[in-house]
Parts: sequence; structure tokens; C-alpha cells
Amino acid sequence: MKQKKGLRDTTESTMKFEFNPKEGIDNPALSLAEDSEPERASRVRFCFLKKEGGENLGFWLCQVARGKSPMVRKVTLGGLAYRRGLRDGDRILEVNGVNVEGMEYLQVIWKIKSSAKQVLLTVLEGNTYEVTKALNRDLDRLLSSYSRPRLCCVSKGPNGFGFSVSAPEGVTGIFQLSVLQDGPAHKAGVLHGSWLLELNGVSVKNWTTAQLNQKLKQSSSPMGLLMIDSRSEEAYQQCGVKVTAALADASWVPFQVRKLHMMRGEDGYGFLMKEEKTGSGKRAQFLREVDAGLPAEKAGVREGDCLLAVNGEIVEDLDHQEVVSRIRADNQRVTLLVIDSEGSKFYNMVGVSPLLFYDDEDSASSFLITHGSTSPSILQEKSCPALIPCECQQSSNAAPAGQPDPTAWTFIREDHHGFSQAF
Repeated sequence: MKQKKGLRDTTESTMKFEFNPKEGIDNPALSLAEDSEPERASRVRFCFLKKEGGENLGFWLCQVARGKSPMVRKVTLGGLAYRRGLRDGDRILEVNGVNVEGMEYLQVIWKIKSSAKQVLLTVLEGNTYEVTKALNRDLDRLLSSYSRPRLCCVSKGPNGFGFSVSAPEGVTGIFQLSVLQDGPAHKAGVLHGSWLLELNGVSVKNWTTAQLNQKLKQSSSPMGLLMIDSRSEEAYQQCGVKVTAALADASWVPFQVRKLHMMRGEDGYGFLMKEEKTGSGKRAQFLREVDAGLPAEKAGVREGDCLLAVNGEIVEDLDHQEVVSRIRADNQRVTLLVIDSEGSKFYNMVGVSPLLFYDDEDSASSFLITHGSTSPSILQEKSCPALIPCECQQSSNAAPAGQPDPTAWTFIREDHHGFSQAF
């Protein structure tokens, strides 16, 4: 059986030129050297940023003009973004494979922040971007032609999960999926003939067929499959991009993030928030003991919902008391992003946040970045007046014990660069 070419192949094709003094300046090696930097600048680049510990991504994002890609500013010298090749003036075309050209500025911020500790940015050098736009050229033609990997949630039916795997003899980590028509896998969106990348959040690249079959037998229901077609896998390889669930199209996953608005009543909101350990060992905040007839139940809170964000601020990595302070920041109202308990279990299993795939249907103009805000939220649910040029800047004021930290997002006026956001 012919071995599949794809992301797991690491050998790159190279061409060797040797210097010939008779050819002089026409020597292809010299031409290659002279043109390499301009050629590189004219191509899109892929910057994979993975935070370790408490480090920041190390750059600011600036909205220059509506309808255009946001600009990278103030890249920290020696920081994470700088080490991964991001430079001042670069334009961001995609975030985790999603085209953000023309996307509302605050939505781009949300996409980067919801990526948690890792994000893939597709960028283009600033001058090249401006020339391309001035000539009315289609930026999509600069991007590689590929489909995003697909993340699916497959529940076990009476006759199993409805798919089988095949692999080249003696080769590890290469598994093709055969999908039974109208079976559980087919109904869950698994594509016949696609190649398996991860099972329940774990890469299969080093597994033998026997190991994979054993893992499939031991897998609970539902299971999470990350897969990709051969053409797209080769395209990602040519770009030097490692495919993970963070890049996936998760539209087939049945669990959805819900947005809930609540006005506080005389007896409070009517729910209990408890910190509990998830299956992956991570601690999270769950909503329990929802009181009948009170604001939480009326807003749609369900028993066991996992809390993801409060007033636009992601709280997945905050401890219990920090989340409590965010909810109490406004004693009259609160907006929560939640997912039900089964959805929480699934996304914990596959190792990504459900917020990564959440797109608010509301216009970004419904969110307000406040001037001198006392809340660390960058997306506050209020009616939004005309937006003014501003820049995010850290302040040195410490918060009283048990109160929201006022230093996280304080905004001041800036110059012609427009809105800026630090990461």
C-alpha cells in the first residue's frame, strides 16, 4: 500500500546550486540569495504562539481602519511573538485558520483571547499588505488552499460507533477512516476516507494499529475524533503548521456555548456556584441548585452548567473567589457564557475550550471598552456610544482584597493608530 504523504512527513524538498564563476551574476545561487528576503516578505507567514506559565503573547493589536486586517504593534523584543517571527506592522489575516479580514475589531480580540494558551496567526508583512490592497488584489489568493481539520463527537450506537480504520502495514500513526453510511460516525459528521489525527484529544501519530484498536475499545461514549483530508494535510505541511484541535471546524459538535443575561432580584440571582474538578483534573466553576422562578432559571441556567465567561471576561483559569468577584462587580446585572455538563466533559476530553468555537451573533458594537474601567472585562455588555481612539495600558493601582483587579484593562487616548489591545 502506498504510504500517505502529509503532515507527519518531515523531509522537505531542497534544490542545491553550486557556484560557477563563468556564469557570474546569472548564477542561480546568487539570484536566490538576492531575492530571498523580498520573496519572503511577499508571502504569508504562520506564527504559532504557545504560552508557557504566566507569560503574555508579547504584542499589541491595533485597528487602523474598518474593513482592513488589524495591525501588529509594539512586539516585545525577545518575547514569545518576536521569537515566533511576528514583527511590528504585520497584518493578521487569519486566527486559528479563520479569516478575520473585515471582521469587527473586538471580535478579532475575542478570537485571540478565547484561544487560551495557544493561537495560530496567519500574517502578511505590512507594506506588502498595503500594496496588495491598493492594487485590489484578492488576499485569499495568498492563502493556502486547504480545509480546516474537522472535530466530531461520535456517540456509540447499538452496533458500535459506525466506522473502521485501515493503515499501511508496518507503518505507525497513519490511519484512514471508513465510515458506515447513516451510522453514528456518519451522522456526527465524520468524513469517509479522511485521516485520523487525534482520538479524545491525544495524537495518534506514534500509535500502531493494535494500540489504536485497543484505545477505541476502551473509549467511552461519546468519543472525540480530529481528522483531515489528504490534500489539506499536505497544504498544512507545506506551510509548516502543526494541526491541532484548536484549528478545527467544530460545527458538527452538538454542544453549544449559551449566553445568559440576568437582572438581580430581591433574593439574588438564584443559583449556587461550586468549584469542582473535571475529568482532566482541571478545576472549573459549575452552576448548581438553580432556584425555580428566580432570575437564573428564567435566563436559562441549567443544573450543572459550566461557567466560561463573566461580562465578556474569560474565567476558565480563575479560581473560585476571583470568579465570585467578577459576578459581584455589578450588583444589578450579569452576563454569563456557559456550556452544559456534557459539553464541558467533551471539550475537556479533547483538550480545547468551547469558547474557541463561539461566535457571538450580536454585533461587536454592542460591546463597550470603558474608559478607566474598574472591571477587568474587555467586552462589557452595554449600549455603545461612538468609539474613540484609545490604547490599553496597565496601571499600577492595586485592588482591595476580594475586589476585581482594576489594572487589567484601563484605556487612555492615543494617536492616529486607533484602538489598541495588548496580549
